[in-house]
Amino acid sequence: MGESRPDGLDMDDNHPRDGLRAAYDAAAAARDGRELAAWKQGVRASFARQLRAEGHTQLLEVGAGPGHDGVFFGRQGMQVVCVDLSPEMVRLCQQKGLEAHVMDATDLRFPAGSFDAVYALNSLLHVPNAELPVALREIERVLVGGGLFFLGVYGGIDREGVWEEDSYRPRRFFSFRTDEQLLAAVHGCFAVVSFDRVPVDSDAPRFHFQSLILRKRSRSA
Repeated sequence: MGESRPDGLDMDDNHPRDGLRAAYDAAAAARDGRELAAWKQGVRASFARQLRAEGHTQLLEVGAGPGHDGVFFGRQGMQVVCVDLSPEMVRLCQQKGLEAHVMDATDLRFPAGSFDAVYALNSLLHVPNAELPVALREIERVLVGGGLFFLGVYGGIDREGVWEEDSYRPRRFFSFRTDEQLLAAVHGCFAVVSFDRVPVDSDAPRFHFQSLILRKRSRSA
């Protein structure tokens, strides 16, 4: 393990991808039985309303977990494709009748312009800052011009590393970003349609949920 920090995050010399895959494989069944928090349902419903208003129907979910959101969007009339780093999460998505593939956010193996919407709830929270521009460019690439992208992550502070107090095993890697850092990161690829700071835990006032609806700038996919 790398250098210890007072905020409970440690820097790890190894790439976090393998540890994340193992952690979410092990936790897949438990997460499948968990009900989505009401505030998460709210931001999800808000994005669905935006999609319906603009007539978008081809949705890619990045970091789909066990497929609860994919099922929700399918019931809203969307044609949903799910990707996740965890093979076990992908298996659960497929059990629910969803098209799902094991795939990393930095390497989305779809043709350019395959989707008119992308949904990523807390998945880019695990992408290292050094790789975030790659993930954002991949999402931009698979979107049509003018397509919508929901990006939701916990943030409000500038911290990156393995969370030493994590209950998951292996412990997971997180990249928390300030509002300013996140907005600067998306600026090159997307226009901001909306940006909301959602309070999630009164015991951790430094943190909030960063809820963004973004639009790919209108140019060829």
